[in-house]
Amino acid sequence: MSESYAVSEKRELLLDKVKKFILDNGGIVKKSQLAGLGIDYRRILDFVEKGDILRVKSGYYAVHLSDFTEEELVAKLFPDCVLNLENALYAYGYIKKKPYGWRLAVDKNTSKSRFKMDYPKIIPMYAEPDTLELGVTEIQLSGVTVRIFEKERLICECLKYEDKMDRERFKEGLMAYIKDPKKDIAKLMYYAKERKVVKKVQNMIGVWL
Repeated sequence: MSESYAVSEKRELLLDKVKKFILDNGGIVKKSQLAGLGIDYRRILDFVEKGDILRVKSGYYAVHLSDFTEEELVAKLFPDCVLNLENALYAYGYIKKKPYGWRLAVDKNTSKSRFKMDYPKIIPMYAEPDTLELGVTEIQLSGVTVRIFEKERLICECLKYEDKMDRERFKEGLMAYIKDPKKDIAKLMYYAKERKVVKKVQNMIGVWL
């Protein structure tokens, strides 16, 4: 057996080990998880460089991204973040067109490099930790569990960040909430006070009630 063949065979065995580990652990793993395999990190970088495995974003690796929907990627890579604005309106069925990119409310202390990735496009909205957790719930979106603001908290976010939203989607979302038979006005006013948008709620929603 030639030396080059032996090296090649060893490489393939290591690659198979890495791929199996990734697939056995949900299809996406962290660098720290791969370190547990005892394989030199330079070898991992070589696998990425040769296109054998994918670097999803800093510190995260996969075998095939095509195995995942955008929703699955967001849930796996950003489990601590919260769907916000247009993405949350879409998840609740308040707007019809799926937004391009993902607006996520995130802890302001989190590393900004976390969100640097080509696909899916992430648009972070930084918030104080206490503010971030206010009114958070969970919802099933395309078969995946994601964190999202309660409808009333979401509407207050839309009012607070109206200037960051597409005008038509903003109006569509607001009108859909107003027509929602399950809306909770008492809860809406509670969040309006917390988010300092009471006047906007009175002027833009109160007139329809």
